[in-house]
Amino acid sequence: MILKDKLFSLPIVKQLVALLKSVRLSKNAFSLYDLLHLYIVGIIKGTVTTRASAISYSFFLAIFPFLLFILNLIPYIPIENFQVDFWSFINDLLPPGTHDFFSNIFFDIAEKKRGGLLSSVFFLSIFLMTNGIVAIFGGFEFSYHIHITRTYIKQYLYALMVAIILALLILFVVVMFIYYEVYLVPYLDKINFLTTNETLLQISKIGFVALITYFGTSILFYFGTIEGQQGKFFSPGSVLTMLLFGLTTYLFGIYIENFSQYNQLYGSIGALLIFLLYIWLNANILLLGFELNAALMQLKKNE
Repeated sequence: MILKDKLFSLPIVKQLVALLKSVRLSKNAFSLYDLLHLYIVGIIKGTVTTRASAISYSFFLAIFPFLLFILNLIPYIPIENFQVDFWSFINDLLPPGTHDFFSNIFFDIAEKKRGGLLSSVFFLSIFLMTNGIVAIFGGFEFSYHIHITRTYIKQYLYALMVAIILALLILFVVVMFIYYEVYLVPYLDKINFLTTNETLLQISKIGFVALITYFGTSILFYFGTIEGQQGKFFSPGSVLTMLLFGLTTYLFGIYIENFSQYNQLYGSIGALLIFLLYIWLNANILLLGFELNAALMQLKKNE
């Protein structure tokens, strides 16, 4: 408290606080200062990093069975070079230093038909993916600003629904991107609408990834808690998560390519360590976006 009092007694801090208080986010109620104060309190008292660790562990267990199910379907899809286009999209979602490791796994599964595994992998992937969503919802409910929780059975049913929705969303976006790349881009090039195909494709990939991130986080935030459904589907927290995801992915890529020694120290297992760190960072980002929504809802309740 003494340190806090000394900090707030500094002239520059006083001016900053006055400026933040002057920015009104609601007609007669809270200011930008109120929002930032409640947001920071939620992050500190809500132990965001601890919750992110639990989420990242469950998500790591959930992601591979789901991908295994998708990859087992690829050999049965009668589209020429479909797995190459699919991998090209997935490859852009992976952090640097992991591409070679995961490409070997990807093409080993994609090029072999394992019909006997399909049914068992389907149920296992749904079960583990749902557990991953349950862990995310649990991380939301441990927020400092969340006071109403669901029963476990109800939570699991919501998680199952969200898991299926997210799976369909990912498949839909990937198929739309492949359609865009194979049909729309050549057509635009044919009518001389484009100058460079590669630049447009790169920008488009970023756009499709941003679309998945924005809609995916909006779904998680809306269905994650009872109080989340009392707000709007598209929220400031989703925008913050999308922007931080893009920034962190870019900076993390620079760090791995220029400063990291994971692959030199650990060999091929370094790719897994990089991937785990990447998941943990994004779990923190997801919770930061949720905490912003939770702080806004708390302030609106106090109006």
